[in-house]
Amino acid sequence: MKYLCDMDSDPLMQDISNSLNAEAVRLLAAVITNNKHKPKRRSNTIRKHNSRIRPLSIVLCVKSCEALRKEQCNFGTVSFYCHVWEGAISWFNYRSTAYMVKNGIYNFLNWFDERAWYPLGRIVGGTVYPGLMVTSGSIHYVLHNLNIPVHIRDICVFLAPIFSGLTAISTYLLTKELWSPGAGLFAACFIAIVPGYISRSVAGSYDNEGIAIFALQFTYYLWVKAVKTGSIFWSCMAALSYFYMVSAWGGYVFIINLIPLHVFILLVMGRYSNRLFTSYTTFYILGLLLSMQVPFVGFQPIRTSEHMAASGVFALLIGMAILKYLQSVLSKAEFKYFFIIAALLAPVLIFLTVVGLTYAGVIAPWSGRFYSLWDTGYAKIHIPIIASVSEHQPTTWFSFFFDLHILVTTFPVGLWYCIKSITDERVFVVLYALSAVYFAGVMVRLMLTLTPVVCVLSGVAFSRLLELYLKEEDNPQATDTDSEDEGSGERNSRNMYDKV
Repeated sequence: MKYLCDMDSDPLMQDISNSLNAEAVRLLAAVITNNKHKPKRRSNTIRKHNSRIRPLSIVLCVKSCEALRKEQCNFGTVSFYCHVWEGAISWFNYRSTAYMVKNGIYNFLNWFDERAWYPLGRIVGGTVYPGLMVTSGSIHYVLHNLNIPVHIRDICVFLAPIFSGLTAISTYLLTKELWSPGAGLFAACFIAIVPGYISRSVAGSYDNEGIAIFALQFTYYLWVKAVKTGSIFWSCMAALSYFYMVSAWGGYVFIINLIPLHVFILLVMGRYSNRLFTSYTTFYILGLLLSMQVPFVGFQPIRTSEHMAASGVFALLIGMAILKYLQSVLSKAEFKYFFIIAALLAPVLIFLTVVGLTYAGVIAPWSGRFYSLWDTGYAKIHIPIIASVSEHQPTTWFSFFFDLHILVTTFPVGLWYCIKSITDERVFVVLYALSAVYFAGVMVRLMLTLTPVVCVLSGVAFSRLLELYLKEEDNPQATDTDSEDEGSGERNSRNMYDKV
């Protein structure tokens, strides 16, 4: 396809463009000419070609930047702004955001887009996660109230790079709570340059994942903070961050299953505490009510199987609190009898209740996408349209290295350090790592959820290793002053050697 940009209004840019075009043509002709006339000296030719291809690439990059600076251009028959939108989804999200900014949030939630899914059309408000659009619209609203005139398209283009910086900060905070500030700095540096996250945070990638990874990491940080302190404030903040995650991306299901799994494993390990009870009950109740306010989610948190684990752990935690209270009231024999009866009847009642509600249609069964996470061949047989998507294919071995690079080797070291010095919050990161590794192996798209925890645990590994090998030892004090004066020169040289 070709695109036409209006360059007549800027004579200087037109002259620069003509000179760059001539230079590009000259370099390309030189490469082709050398390729024709010097086929035998292959190694020298390759080196010469590389020396000419590098400036040619620079020229082409300059031409791309020039196109990005244009106000408006035509691509085929679709008129759009010449920022690089990475795919049709980014373009649709931009159209939706522009409509919301122009017509308001309530008109956006009731908007029927006749141009999408033509000729059927699409009810946009009830079929998208509005967090992305609301975030861009809120930034646009604040900037205009501060008399900073920024077009909404510029905010949409650069939203993902801005949130990548916030992701680095949230990764630092999470790793600091789990290990140390030094490990947090390493993790923040890794998440800033790891290829698995860069692919979702480039300018022009205006998709839900651009803000969802920040919400994911920040929710985990607030949850760990709530578990460590037992504070209702941090639990409420975690619920609010979870609400933002629900409004931004469908991957919120990973959060609402991982946090209950963390609580369940702590109960199995005998680590029940009032801090755990306060943090989870507050987070679950408030997060449940807030998540149902998103139109696309609705009543799914109480009517789908993907959310039943959170409800089951909530009931289990309430039962554990009741047992702790009865243990202080009843005698030892009475409590033992009550515990045996409750342990036999409670699982049977819960199982029959869930089966009955599922059979009656109150609770929806697992969807096909979630079945494909446990059975990789399920989608190919029953839902071919899901299996046809390249992002839903199993992850190959070299994809792990291309997305994570050297962190593949340091990630298990950090995991081992966390298991060696286990605490309540480190149980969470161990479960996060193991579940993310499994799901990333099942589906390529879920490498995005593995990348943050790999950076966290790699930061722990590098921090611990540097603490061991760069520790400065204290010098022993000698009691004999005469021997100290005689050997002062030798000790000074030895100290200098140790520091080096």
